[in-house]
This record gives sequence, C-alpha cells and structure tokens, in this order.
Amino acid sequence: MSTPAAVKAELLSEALPFIQNFFDKTIVIKYGGNAMIEERLKESFARDVVLLKLVGMNPVIVHGGGPQIGEMLKRVGKQSEFIQGMRVTDAETMDIVEMVLGGLVNKSIVNLINRHGGKAVGLTGKDGWMIRARKMKIESAEKKGEFLDIGQVGEVSAIDPALVALLDTQDFIPVIAPIGVGEDGVAYNINADLVAGKLAETLRAEKLILMTNTSGVLDKEGSLLTGLTAERVNDLIADGTISGGMLPKIGCALEAVRNGVKTSHIIDGRVEHALLLEVLTSEGVGTLIKRA
Repeated sequence: MSTPAAVKAELLSEALPFIQNFFDKTIVIKYGGNAMIEERLKESFARDVVLLKLVGMNPVIVHGGGPQIGEMLKRVGKQSEFIQGMRVTDAETMDIVEMVLGGLVNKSIVNLINRHGGKAVGLTGKDGWMIRARKMKIESAEKKGEFLDIGQVGEVSAIDPALVALLDTQDFIPVIAPIGVGEDGVAYNINADLVAGKLAETLRAEKLILMTNTSGVLDKEGSLLTGLTAERVNDLIADGTISGGMLPKIGCALEAVRNGVKTSHIIDGRVEHALLLEVLTSEGVGTLIKRA
C-alpha cells in the first residue's frame, strides 16, 4: 500500500522529465484573476514561481490589476468608464493606473515572491524603455470607419528584452506592470495579456501561460479542450464554440505560437498550484495550444 510519502516521491519523480525538458527555458506568465485576489491562491502562486526558478526555469511575470484600479478610482471619487471592454484612460486616470499597477500591485507581488525565497524585481515598461507603445485606435461599433478616442490606452509597438535578459543572468525574477511609453514619453495603459504575448514572442519563450478565472477552452458540452492546433482553434471560432471574452485570450495565445513561442496555455488560476500542475505534469489544468 502506498504511503503519503511514497505518493509524494512518485509525483516528484514524474516531474523529472518536465524539469529536464524546460531547464533554462523562459516561461512568460500572465498573472491575474482570482489568483491575484484570494490569499490562498496568491501564496500558492508565489511558491510555484519560486520552485520553477529553483529547478532551473526562467519565469517572467506580467500582471494585471483592473479591479484594484477600479477600487482606487472609486476611492478618489472617479467613475470607471469602459468602451468595448477597454478602460477609458484620461491623464488623471493614467496617474492612478501607474500608481496602482506600477506601485501597489507590482510591489505586493514582488514582496510575496521574495518572502517565499525568490529574488523578484518589479518593473514597468518605462524602465529602460522596455515596452514601446502607440495609442490604440478603437473603431466605433455604430459607425464603421469612425475611431473613438479612449485616452492613454496603448498597444505594443516594440519590446526591448535587454533588461529582462540582464536580470536573468543574476537569477532575478522580473515582475512587469503592463505600462508602455510612447516616442513622446507619454505613458500608456496596455492590456496585460497583450504585453505577455508580445514579451513571450520577443524572448522566444518556451511557454506563454495565461492565468484566468475559467477552466480553459470548453466545447459545446462544457468539456475541457486541450492540445489544440491553430487550425482547430480557427474551426472552433468559426462554429461559435469559442466566443465572447475567451476570443481575445485565444487570439493572444495563437499569435504567440505563430510567432515562435513553443506552446501557449490558458489555465485555471482558481486551482491551487495551477502553475506547477500545468508545467510539471502531463494532465495540466487548462488548454494547451500549439502550432501544429
């Protein structure tokens, strides 16, 4: 009869080939959702990241913080406004975004990882001009050809990987807030999934992992789909299986694998130790997407 200790030893042994395969490989993780809010999940995330680093992988974290931004805006008496899912970001709101994302949220994640034995360093895209951005244009849903001004919301125009590469040489774990900077020095709020995807492409990462509050991509019967190719994903979009809020994440994951990332994963961040389960076991806790 197996003892609890024997079961743990077997699990560790099963992880060995994954540790060998991904040794010294870069894994870009978009951290968000419940995993950033619930204390139990925050602690398990930090431990997972430290363990991945200790066994020789190079985790790079890009985090969100929408709910925290919304809460701070409410505290200063400013109403959140969204157009087509994008936060309207005037100059005053951008100040709040920088304070919350680049300060409060970023440093709390850094502190959490460091308390668990890691060496995390917090950054925004402004540091070393790492994330170059341009103003995002949103086409009106009512008037085709007319574009709406949603303020300092940006998209990635280029990423300089030098700072992340330098930190990796000293075994630091980069924790990046998705704030970019334009050629004129203007700061832009950028969707964290988009930053994570572009960073994974630039770093030629082994994996892009998007943590969500869903089980992954589900079929029409509600069963989890995994091992998806680009062709299969296109079919699922065409027949309406993938729709709504999952479309942007799938689009980001697909673009990453098309542009050199080995695999993308959309995983359930509500599951404790989701990162370890996805990276170090054959079952995983989400949807894996590969080129072919």
